[in-house]
Amino acid sequence: MKPRVVHIVCFCVAVFCLYTTPQHAALPGVLSGGEPMPSLAPMLEASTPGVVNIATYASVSVTSPLLRDPFFRRFFNVPERRLRRSQSAGSGVIVDAEGGYIVTNSHVVDRADEINVTLADGRTLPATLIGIDTQVDLAVLEVKSDRLTALPFADSSALRVGDFVVAIGNPFGLEQTVTLGIISALGRSGLGIEGYEDFIQTDASINPGNSGGALVDLKGAVVGINTAIIAPGGGNVGIGFAIPSNIVTVIMRELIDHGEVRRGRIGLDVATLNPDLAAAFGTGLIEGVVVMDVEPGSAADGAGLRTGDVITHLANRAARKVGDYRSQAAVTMIGDTLELDVVRDNEARRYSVVMKDDVVARVDGDRLDDRLGGAVFNDFRDESDPKGGGGVLVSEVDVNGSAYAYGLEDGDVIVAANRRRIHDVGGLWRAFKADAVLRLRIYRSGRYGELSIR
Repeated sequence: MKPRVVHIVCFCVAVFCLYTTPQHAALPGVLSGGEPMPSLAPMLEASTPGVVNIATYASVSVTSPLLRDPFFRRFFNVPERRLRRSQSAGSGVIVDAEGGYIVTNSHVVDRADEINVTLADGRTLPATLIGIDTQVDLAVLEVKSDRLTALPFADSSALRVGDFVVAIGNPFGLEQTVTLGIISALGRSGLGIEGYEDFIQTDASINPGNSGGALVDLKGAVVGINTAIIAPGGGNVGIGFAIPSNIVTVIMRELIDHGEVRRGRIGLDVATLNPDLAAAFGTGLIEGVVVMDVEPGSAADGAGLRTGDVITHLANRAARKVGDYRSQAAVTMIGDTLELDVVRDNEARRYSVVMKDDVVARVDGDRLDDRLGGAVFNDFRDESDPKGGGGVLVSEVDVNGSAYAYGLEDGDVIVAANRRRIHDVGGLWRAFKADAVLRLRIYRSGRYGELSIR
């Protein structure tokens, strides 16, 4: 058959099908057995009122190149800098209807001068920032209103790869948008997005504006707070990340109760156990988290942890990689007692690491670095500084020690190392581990000075 004849026959068949097929055909309303078609609509009707749109406004300083010319500014009588109002949008989840509390991402509301929340029923309410935790990228807002709908939380530790989830938010300012997907992976870390990372990965479409919205299971319970995407082209590519609900509940309770996150300092440097580390430390284990170093004066140091210990369980949960340790560290607060199961010299042990509020580290200098021998260092807290300022106090100096030879004196307060702010002995310890040469900023006798340790 010639090509032209083939085309004519195909066209006629298409026209015949068009005019003989019912024009209002649709999916049946019920299955063949009489059961209704499966739908997420009932769950979403109950859940979407708990997700809100968040609009923030901030004043941004704008400098025009023309305004840098003093003659131009004087001639036109304009200031050197002008403020411009910027607006951004995100999502949030109502977690306490009676208290009016809403959880969202910290990057949605950070540096905002004004925050407005729009509910699913169209009401717009002013919101107050209660607290923020940039390390986990969470914040809590408060609104004054009745008729709020709070969403319940599920246990994120029970999630499995392949579970269905729904993302609810306001991508690109499109209100009340829902997308369906599955959990693609659990425990994602090492992405460099936040300080503490233990993300749920999902292929449910997440786009700009979804940040702070809910990731819910098929029962409508929150399993995570949507927070980030990998988008090389600027849009969704099926790789989104959410903060697990078990982390969210701890952080939001801290923010509501205290206005800040009072996270305990465990004081361990750890690595995921691999064959090379297992051989180096002489352990027969094949998985776990190995202690590479212990911060002098820390809670872990006081509990008896040592370099080479292999952590197998944290708070009765298996520890297989660094992400497991970091996710537990994210929710270990002052006042908590963290139980660690470790293997040392092929012998199982259990340690209780107590996160005390009133512990002030007192550490001999040679435990921090050999060059600090002969000196004693203490945490120094500036009670007059609302931001928790302070540093490290040099409480004792032996004139025959190496610390004195480098110029340290009794009563010095170290506030920075290589232009990085130091708040405690642990910060000084980490600075010496990171750099071979340190330039310390010292407060002495009412003046600041510089001192180099090589």
